[in-house]
Amino acid sequence: MTTAELVKKLCKEQNITIAELARRLGQTRQNLSKKLQRDTLTIEELKAIADALGVKFEQSFTMPDGAQLKIGN
Repeated sequence: MTTAELVKKLCKEQNITIAELARRLGQTRQNLSKKLQRDTLTIEELKAIADALGVKFEQSFTMPDGAQLKIGN
C-alpha cells in the first residue's frame, strides 16, 4: 500500500473528504490531490495530516538488535 493510499484510507475512516483535509492543511484540493497522485508527500506533510485528523504518525527503522529509530508527531 502506498503512502497516498494510506492517507485516502485514513480520510475514509475519519469520514472526511480530500477537499476537507486540504482545507485543514491550508492547501487547495487540487494541490493535495496532485501530491497524492504523485505520492510525493513529505514527512512534514504526513505529520501535519496526522495532526489535522487527530491521529498519531510514526515512521521507524528497526535495527537488527531491535532498537528503533523513529520519526513521529
